[in-house]
Amino acid sequence: MSNPASNVVQLSFPSRAQTRGARRATLLRGFAKGRRDEGDVYWLKENAEVLNIFECTGQSLPDDALSAHQDLYDSIEKRLGFFPQYYRFFLSICLDLEDLGMPGSKGQALVDWALMQDLPAAELSDLQRAEARRLMLRRGRDPYFGSDDLTERLHAFISRPATFVMPNKKAAYELTHTLFYLSEYGRKIPQLPERTKESLNFAGTLAYLDCNADLLAEICVAMRHAGLVPPQLWEDWLVGETHGFAVDRGEGGPAQDDYHEYLVSNWALATAGHDAFPHKIPEGSARFHARADRAGPLRLMSQCLLSLDGARSGDWHHMRDRMFQALGDDDQILHLQSAEESCTDFNDFFAGFARTNMVLRAS
Repeated sequence: MSNPASNVVQLSFPSRAQTRGARRATLLRGFAKGRRDEGDVYWLKENAEVLNIFECTGQSLPDDALSAHQDLYDSIEKRLGFFPQYYRFFLSICLDLEDLGMPGSKGQALVDWALMQDLPAAELSDLQRAEARRLMLRRGRDPYFGSDDLTERLHAFISRPATFVMPNKKAAYELTHTLFYLSEYGRKIPQLPERTKESLNFAGTLAYLDCNADLLAEICVAMRHAGLVPPQLWEDWLVGETHGFAVDRGEGGPAQDDYHEYLVSNWALATAGHDAFPHKIPEGSARFHARADRAGPLRLMSQCLLSLDGARSGDWHHMRDRMFQALGDDDQILHLQSAEESCTDFNDFFAGFARTNMVLRAS
């Protein structure tokens, strides 16, 4: 595990043999043609993700960078008509291709058709409804006719810090995506409930203590989209982890790798003003491998608290020595120390994380 207490960020620099534009074009081509078959729903997911990140960070592309997606764009009406259950993927890909520079204006017709079919009515969750609204508003249509009810429910979710002070990755990712949609992926700074910042701080502290770069990257992006500045510690750690990726050419079946962490970590770098996607990208099926030696202190902290039963306290100063004694090695101790020193609201975070007010006793 990299030393979190160090202020020195180790950067690796790309090979001069591949320009910035060539790296981006090769990356897009690899996702379009190298990793999965276009009939695989995970192809839709991966390509929607990489195109969205390129579009919302304003990545400059060579003229032919989108050519590998031309076949999909040419037949996208047919595919959407046969697979309407994936309409959010198809809309996202189509709109991003057009906004990145692909000639055409099919996005408006696809949005209009999806509305005519009332596809947003099939959504079960507010998060999916928010994504549908955000996509359709990019072409001037609102499936919920300007209603504030959806926004109010999303605000209620993100303004409850108690949800995000306990390990719950699903809730934490829903927090980040709620902010992506409300901010239109950084196009505007939304009006948010006051306690949203506390929710993000708690979720980010958990992700940092867990050495979960994927989640922490999304939290840092969400904070910047909300008009907040993440702790420097988090962003410096992400720079080191991102530049520590190994990217190589894969062979065989569908890719099972750390592609999502690679994409969102570079997204966090771009949002913070760093140069993103610095690695040389091989032609064909690129594989993305994160550092393999990350083991944060979060699990051991949780196990220690659980074992204490009635002796558990939410007072960090009272529990501090016991938490450090529970950790396995010097790297984990340094990681917790850096969180304590640099993460906002750490005392309040620990008070909730200890869960002393949630002890259930059967009568």
